[in-house]
Amino acid sequence: MALCRSRSFGRSGLGTRDSGLGRSGPGFGRSGGFSLLELMVVMVLVALLFAVVGVSVTRSVSGAEIRNAARELTADLRYARGQAIVQRQQKVFRVDAEARTWQAPGRDPVQLPEGLDITLNTARSELTGERAGGIRFYPDGASTGGSVVLSIDGREWHVTVGWLTGEIGLERDVQ
Repeated sequence: MALCRSRSFGRSGLGTRDSGLGRSGPGFGRSGGFSLLELMVVMVLVALLFAVVGVSVTRSVSGAEIRNAARELTADLRYARGQAIVQRQQKVFRVDAEARTWQAPGRDPVQLPEGLDITLNTARSELTGERAGGIRFYPDGASTGGSVVLSIDGREWHVTVGWLTGEIGLERDVQ
């Protein structure tokens, strides 16, 4: 009695020996590939991943905008105070919350990015409208004092101006 061995050719075209066990058991009855359900689950997971990443990117962009605006505002306030000291005359830093702008003396107005709000808290004598006014700096470095608040999506940055020293500070409102 002679043993007979057969050769079968798989996908690669190389000869393989058949074990004689047949092709039965889990997974052998299906053709290669993924089921529709598996593809749908993967697509839903990818869509959720993109949604989370999109929200994260949007939040970080708005965070960068408010941080940049707060730093620029602080720099312009320090410029106004410096000009008052150097030129030995009063200088007024203007804020218009309605137009969402601020203006350092001798400079063009700065427009806030869309969605960013500005609020001015200052001495009553420095108000020029319902939502507009200024912070006055004196030649000795003092000021009328006040604060400017920048806000977006519940986050705030506070720029404060001391009335006695005219010192300008920047702090993030941690909620």
